[in-house]
Parts: sequence; C-alpha cells; structure tokens
Amino acid sequence: MNEILLLATAATSNPADLKIWAYVAFIGLVIVFLALDLGVFHREAHEVKMKEAVTWSAIWLTCGIAFSGFVYVAYENHWLGLGLDTAKYSTSEAIKAGAPLIVSGEVQGFEAAKQYLVGYVIEKSLAMDNIFVIALIFSFFAVPAKYQHRVLFWGIIGALLMRGGMIFLGAGLILKYQWILIVFGGFLILTALKMALIKGNDDVSQNIAVRLCKKFFRVTEFYDGQKFFTKRTLKPTYSKNEAGREVMDPAPAASLSATWAITPLFLALILVEITDLVFAVDSIPAIFAITPDPFIVFTSNIFAILGLRALYFCLAALIQKFRFLKPALIMILAFVGVKLLLLSAPPYLDLIGMTKADPIKIDTTASLLVVVGTLLLATVLSVVIPSRK
Repeated sequence: MNEILLLATAATSNPADLKIWAYVAFIGLVIVFLALDLGVFHREAHEVKMKEAVTWSAIWLTCGIAFSGFVYVAYENHWLGLGLDTAKYSTSEAIKAGAPLIVSGEVQGFEAAKQYLVGYVIEKSLAMDNIFVIALIFSFFAVPAKYQHRVLFWGIIGALLMRGGMIFLGAGLILKYQWILIVFGGFLILTALKMALIKGNDDVSQNIAVRLCKKFFRVTEFYDGQKFFTKRTLKPTYSKNEAGREVMDPAPAASLSATWAITPLFLALILVEITDLVFAVDSIPAIFAITPDPFIVFTSNIFAILGLRALYFCLAALIQKFRFLKPALIMILAFVGVKLLLLSAPPYLDLIGMTKADPIKIDTTASLLVVVGTLLLATVLSVVIPSRK
C-alpha cells in the first residue's frame, strides 16, 4: 500500500493534484458511513435508547481519534501529497527572521496528528453547545423521539456541505489575506463575551425561517410519519397489524390535497441546519487558530459533527447537569481567539500607532493541554459541585 502511494506521488510534480484524491477518498469514506447508518442500522424509525446512543457515541469517538493515526502515517510518508507543499504557520524564529506568517512547506506526521487532535477536540467541545439548541428545537416542535434521528441525519448532510464550503473559502482567504486572522480572533473573543453576558432568544417561533415558511407555504400542524412533505389534510390515524406493530392507516378518500405541504419535521430540520450554520461561524475560525491546512481543518471538523447525533441522544437529558460546561466552552473560545490575535496582530500594530512586534505562537501541544484540561476541569466541577434543584 505504502509503495503504491509513493509511486503515485512520484508520478506527478504537483502534490496539489494528488491531494484532491485525498479529499475524494475521505468524502467517499464519509458517504459509506452515512449510507450504513441510515440504510442499515437506522432503516426503520425508532426511538434511540441510551444504550444504543452510548454505543454509537463510542464508535464515532473511536473512529475520530483513530483517524489521527491515519493522519500521522499519511503525512509522515506523504501519501497522495499530504504534508508536501502544505500551508503552515511559520515558527517564531522564522517570523523574527522576516518569514511571512503562513508559508508552504513540509509538515511531518507527528505535528499533523497533533493539529488534527486539537482541532477535533475543539470542534467536539463546541458541538456541546449545539446540543442545547437542538434540544430546544425538538421540544418546541414536539418532535417524536423516533423521528429525531432522521432530522439529525439530514441535518448532518447539510452541515457537511455548508462546512466544507466555509472551510475552503476561509482557507483561501487567510492564504491570500493573512490579516483576516485578526478578524477571526476578534470575532471569537466577541462571541465568547456574548455567550457570557447575553441570554439567547428561546422562542423558536420567532425565527425568521419559520415565519417565512409559514407565510409562503402550507404548513401542517401534524406529523405524517417521518415525512418532511405531505399531501394529507387530516391528521393520520394508526392501527396495529397482524404482527402487533403500529402502522399508519391510509388517508381517507378525497382527503389528499393537490399540493404538497410542509410538516413540522421539515421546520425542525430547517432550524437544525440554521443552528449548525451559526455554530460553524464560531467553530471554523477556532480551528484555523491551530492550522491553516485545509485537509486537517476539514477532516477534524467533519469527524466531530458525524458523532453529533449519537452525542445528542446521550447528553440531551443530562447536559443540564454539567453546569460548568458552558463556562468551559466560553473559555475555550476566548483562548483560541487570543491565540489567533497573538499570532496575527503584532505585525500590524504600527497601523494603530503602536510599536510593530513579532507574532507570538502558542505551541500545538500547549493548546491541546489547555482545551482538554478545561473540559476535564468543567466535568469534575460539575460532578463535585452540582447545581441546586
């Protein structure tokens, strides 16, 4: 395997051409995972119990962490051009010697694996706050437990497309305009302050997407199984078949509408997609504080959100007990925001009348310790100092 990939790498003078196949292979792997998930393991709608959710969370977590091993081997051996001619932040010594903040060069396997793990942990931890909002959406629309997995599955599909586009747009911008890192860092710090000081609006009905859907489309007040669209005008009834399973009765004659209507399940899906978009605006700049390498950013981000569904079913009912989790997320956002500003702002201080300085680069290992340590401390404190009833 290694010899074949090395021969393929040697056959081209442009590593970027080969890296495209690395993305294709990864996206193919994700498609296989999702096809098995929906087509085999969750073919029939059912309520996801805690045991199943814990099992799937462990599987996704194992896959996400195990992929760091692939990153190490691939970058160490430069499979499909990975690690060659790769965007990376210059060392502090190189920057002091006059090198630009972001350069193209060789990245070794151990450094790439560390960057992937830090990015994965950051994205996974920031996904926790996403769970709060998803639980609120499902509660507002009274989404039956057996249909929640379907909403989250298609929500993940949309998230893959949106985040992929945002990551490659962001990577292109910071490579061309490195001062954008200052904007990213400032935005993360402002987001942390907003989370700490301002309470969000819990009224889902006031969301503009929900209001627009209800204004321009017919929206039913009932669910038609796990369908997002329906022609029914009457709420479905159910009866038991010969096997004792509950099945939906056929719609009464002449009760079907000529036009399609949106079910509440689709409204819930829209809000889940919007929620992920909002959180992606926070989390994607956070991972660019670790590395400008699009492959590391993309793969760590995708693996983190792939396990979000199972994580939701594990933590939706328990997350309120982790009272120090949100302060921990605020601290993580603030840390990566400060990390980005220390890295990007000093060379531009002369523009505001201050003395120009060398960037300060926080080591990847230190970042990993800070992020993991903050999450562990928040978890321990939540257990030792539970909230009052």
